[in-house]
Amino acid sequence: MNDSTLDELDATLDEICDAGLWKVENPLDSPQGGHIVSHGEQLVNFCSNNYLGLADHSAVVAAAKHSLDRWGFGMASVRFISGTQSQHLDLEAALTDFLGTEASVLFPSCFDANGAVFETLLDDRDAVISDELNHASIIDGIRLSKAARHRYHNRDMADLELKLQATAGARRRLIVTDGVFSMDGYVAPLDEIVALARRYDAMVMVDDSHAAGFVGRRGAGTPELFGVTDDVDILTGTLGKALGGASGGYVSGRSPVVELLRQRGRPYLFSNSVPPVVVAGSLAALEIVTSPDGDARRAQLAANAARLREGLTGLGFELLPGAHPIIPVMIPEAPEAASLATALRRQGVAVTAFVYPVVPLGRSRIRVQVSAAHTEEDIAICLGAFAGALV
Repeated sequence: MNDSTLDELDATLDEICDAGLWKVENPLDSPQGGHIVSHGEQLVNFCSNNYLGLADHSAVVAAAKHSLDRWGFGMASVRFISGTQSQHLDLEAALTDFLGTEASVLFPSCFDANGAVFETLLDDRDAVISDELNHASIIDGIRLSKAARHRYHNRDMADLELKLQATAGARRRLIVTDGVFSMDGYVAPLDEIVALARRYDAMVMVDDSHAAGFVGRRGAGTPELFGVTDDVDILTGTLGKALGGASGGYVSGRSPVVELLRQRGRPYLFSNSVPPVVVAGSLAALEIVTSPDGDARRAQLAANAARLREGLTGLGFELLPGAHPIIPVMIPEAPEAASLATALRRQGVAVTAFVYPVVPLGRSRIRVQVSAAHTEEDIAICLGAFAGALV
């Protein structure tokens, strides 16, 4: 790399910093949980996807420890060579049963899962119609495909219908949406999307990463919430949030789709298998999610989110509407959002400022994330910190 290129990269980094868009990583000195230790500070944690509080659950940790003796540390291979253990198949079966689908296949991450779908299923005869606020992994996955690409306005069914009409000549049409949009906490109207898909003979794909485990009566996600489980063709998600919080993702849905991904999905064929310790811990987490304890955790999570939303609104902060445990506190200018996050941290509350390019310019925010692991006292501490930041 020559000096000119290095100078250009340094200049770009300076621009990021000067614009107040610099993202700082705060190493943890503790397990992930409702409370964490970072740089020696004890903090109440409101910036994690640990929705059900399972990342440090004793049963999940015990299962992971046991797996090291039973299954070893890593697979050192991809699935079709020598990277499949019986517990991988057990987890896929458990996910299929939980989600109410026909089949499931594991991926190293949901980013990889989303990356595999479009290139495998679609070509230049097809069209993909994507919500404009979909996750980056969907956007990047679509770019790998030769299909015609269309975007519709967020949750705008009239615009989606126009795009369906405009793609009438395509061999296959795939509507793809996040089940819950991670930056806003908005829930996609899957019942309306499915109705349009039926009318125009289109397929439906949902990335349910921010819903699996806690949205819907049993926690089976947004298809369950809207009663359209049988009408969603492809369901992707992660094991790295509510379902234990480690890593790994999946595609679940129609059997032919899953089997074709096993045969031709490049991230599946050319990436090491999900590590044994993650598989074992995720199986234990899924057992909790489908138990009465899971019901109690979902109820606690909903109550915590409602209490915090009500309190922040009462303090005069601008929130995006909704009931999801993602609670965006809108602080439009990036420097002010970063300053607020720093002030809250000084008061013992860990939050993160989300700024460009993670969110659009002028739409910066503190994305407060609630967990079932939080107590009423934790919620009160968070509200007290926000109140103190107003002084």
